[in-house]
This record gives sequence, C-alpha cells and structure tokens, in this order.
Amino acid sequence: MLEIASQSVIIHGNSLTLEEVVQVARYHRNVDIGEDSCRKVNHTRKYVEKLLQEKKVVYGLTTGFGKFSDTYISQEDTKALQLNLIRSHCCGIGAPFPEEVVRAILLLRINALSLGYSGIRLEVIWLMVEMLNRNVVPVVPEKGSLGASGDLAPLSHMVLVMLGEGEACYRGVRMPGGQALAKAGLAPIVLEAKEGLALINGTQVMTAVGALACWDALKLADWADCTAALSCEALRAVKDAFDPATHIVRPHRGQRQAADNIRNLTSGSRLMTRQGELRVQDAYSLRCAPQVHGASRDALAYIAEKLVIEINSATDNPLIFADEEKVISGGNFHGQPVALPMDHLSISAAELANIAERRIERMVNPHLNEGLPPFLTKNGGLQSGFMIAQYAAAAVVSENKSLAHPASVDSIPSSGNQEDHVSMGTIGARKAKQIVDNAYAVLAVELLCGAQAVDFRNPQLLGQGTKWLYDRCREQISFVDADRVLSGDFAAIAGWMKEPGVLDELFALVPFHTYKN
Repeated sequence: MLEIASQSVIIHGNSLTLEEVVQVARYHRNVDIGEDSCRKVNHTRKYVEKLLQEKKVVYGLTTGFGKFSDTYISQEDTKALQLNLIRSHCCGIGAPFPEEVVRAILLLRINALSLGYSGIRLEVIWLMVEMLNRNVVPVVPEKGSLGASGDLAPLSHMVLVMLGEGEACYRGVRMPGGQALAKAGLAPIVLEAKEGLALINGTQVMTAVGALACWDALKLADWADCTAALSCEALRAVKDAFDPATHIVRPHRGQRQAADNIRNLTSGSRLMTRQGELRVQDAYSLRCAPQVHGASRDALAYIAEKLVIEINSATDNPLIFADEEKVISGGNFHGQPVALPMDHLSISAAELANIAERRIERMVNPHLNEGLPPFLTKNGGLQSGFMIAQYAAAAVVSENKSLAHPASVDSIPSSGNQEDHVSMGTIGARKAKQIVDNAYAVLAVELLCGAQAVDFRNPQLLGQGTKWLYDRCREQISFVDADRVLSGDFAAIAGWMKEPGVLDELFALVPFHTYKN
C-alpha cells in the first residue's frame, strides 16, 4: 500500500524507506533536511577546511583522481580541479533516464551526503533539495557507468546542471541547465575542494533504478498471486495443493504467503475442485505456484533489505571522520552489494513471468484448458481470439531470459588498471527494471485471459477475492466478443496494475500477505 503523504520527507541520512523514495521520485513529495544532518555536514566541512589550510595531502582534496591520485594539486587550483572533474566525467551515452529515476538519484545523493561523512558544504546539498522540490530534473544519459568508482558518468551529468551547464527538464520542457535553474528561481553553485568528488563518487544511480524496480517487483509478486488465482479457477484447479498442511512442512515464508494468498482469494469458489473430482493433480504452473512465487517473494524481501541499507549508507571516497580527525580512502563506492541483488531481482521477476506464461498457454490451448473454447474465442477459425496473445507473452518471457544473464559476473579494468575490478551494477539495475516492466505485460495478458476464460464458465462461481479481481478487470477492459486489436488492452491493464493503491480494496476484503516497508 502506498499512501502519498502531504508533509515533507525529512532527510537524516539513515532512515529513508523504499516507499519514501517512490513518493518523492514519482509523486513529487517534498524533501527537507533534518537539523541533526545540518549540524553533521557543517561540522565535517569545518574539518575539511582545516585540512586545506594545513595543506595536507588528501585524496580528492589536494590530489588528482583515479590514476592521478599521486598528483598534488595546489589550493589555488582546487576549484578548477572540481570543475574539470565534472566536465571530464560527463561521458554518458544513450537515451536519458526517465524523470522519476533522476529524481530518485537526487534524493539518494542528498540522503547519503546528509550523513556528514563527505565534507561537502551544506548549501550544495540545499541546492539539490530545491531542485527536487521545484522539479528541476537534470538530463542524465542512462549508459556509461561501470558501477565501481561510483556511478561517475551519470552523476556528473546530474551535477553539471547544478553548475549552470548541461541540460535539464523544467515543467516537462527540456532546456539548458542554467536556464532551468533560473526559471525555478535558483542560482548555480561554484564547487570547492572535495565537493565535485563527493557528488559523483557513489552508487546512487544503480540504487535509484534498483529501488524503483524493486518496489514495482514487490507489487508484481502480489499481482502474480492474484492472476494465478484467477487462472486456477478458469482451469478448475485442485485446491488441495494450497492446503496449509503442505506449506507448514516446508516453511519457506514466501511459499506460505503465496499459498495463503491464492487460497484466500479463491475462498468460496465453486470452480475450484477437490483432489480426484476432475483429476488427481494439476500441472506445475498451477500446483507449484506457491513454491515458485514464494521463492521470488523471499528473494525480493532480501533485495529490498539490501537496497534500504544501501540507500542509507555513505558511499563516496574518501570518507571524512571529523570527530576522529581522520580521512580514510576506502571502497564504499563499489557497487557489488547492489549488483548481486540486481541480478537476483532480474531472475526473480523473470520467473514470475515465466510461470505465468505457462498458465496462459494452458488457458488458450484446447488440449489443456478443460473444455474452454480454443484460444478463448466463440468462433474459432474465423476468429483467432487470444492465440497471438500467448505468442506475445512467450516472446517477452524469452527476452527476459536473455536479459536475466547476470551483469555482475563481468568486469573490465579502468583508470590505468587502478580500478581493476568493477561491478556493472548499473547495467544490472537497468536490466532488472526492463524485466520487471516486461513481467507486468505478461501478467496483464494472464489477467485478461483469465477473465475471458471465466466469462465462458460463470463469473458468479468465483471466489470472493477473484470475483473482485474479475469485476475490476472488466471495468477496465470488456469481454472480447470478436477479434480486435489487443495490444492497447494489455498496455491499459499493465498500467492499471502499476497505479498506487489499486489492490488496497482487495486487501481489505480478503486476508493477503503483501510487502511491509
């Protein structure tokens, strides 16, 4: 459930939730910085200024970057160093990220910097807050990050707008970055020592893409249980497979949740059958839905946990510990803690679509669909019905299988072999997002096939939860009485599934396990 709050999200650096990320990124909830974070940021910046006055050799403050880390930079050149860093690192390739992703990137960078370990001035963070609140959205190319020295290239494009350069969207119009700031009543900044590096050395791009994709995937898991339940009734499945006794003796949490959901949704059904009534047992795509869906549910809960940790972490380099008066060059920018969960997310979402496509096939195939009309049409031969709908679902599922190849097993050395192992986490996150979107399309096809099949049975025989689902589906899309273009129907249902709060009424009607933020 997603409730869009009217009050601002208060940033402390260590308490941001997935739900808040979605609210700010997609629904433009405002952001503010907590007083505790303001104090920490100011305290650390004072220590940075002390180091500069003492002319200490500190990576990123008085040295070059990457392979140039041994090159000393004088205090007089620190501003030029930071500007050159941003300009030279703007090497993004490809189409820009959607605005919601860039808004999430801004939010996560604000949150990480607000922990007070980066040495940046508070006014720089405030500019990012105001850009979010006034909806100045930098144009950030989606390709070009190795995901190990942070998301250097895409984050640089974000920062370029803060300097009055680059491009940004303001009120939906793309324009030069300085013009966008001016229209929003904001002024560009001049970066001082450490600030350019602090702004781009982090995992916020892969984490932003991953957070939105994971949130959508968590909702996808709920929809998968719903569409599976309707398919079970359409195919007159054996309800014994969802008996709690089976799932208690193999107590994976997600499996129990999925079995409970399907059982509760179909409660009261007169279409479900008992063991031996029509057949002894069903095909795996019906009988094993709790086990398959449940494995994805457990994986998604793990992925969400890792993302929340990453969202609330300091991920740049060097990190400044002002109280201890020390600066540590480490590796918190490395994306491996996100890269592996992103590959897991890809597989988990792909499998929800994979098993759904098999249920689609059973509903349209006259040899498997328990007496339903071939391809769910009244006039087979003259009409094709849902024949090619299954083709389309199969094509998307096959595409997902290619996309699900892990990105994190690859590594290409960079920066003169100084950065000799990289995560490819941003590539993994982008692929995961595409797979999740594809999976919604497959579930949309399954839902419409299920509703069409039930129309040939009798919708009044449905269980309490599946009847609600059928009724809401039919409010969106009518019965396919004669062949028509279906692609728009599938897109409409997939979009409806992604709307916030669509399932809240169902959750109030029947017991249902959903993700708790």
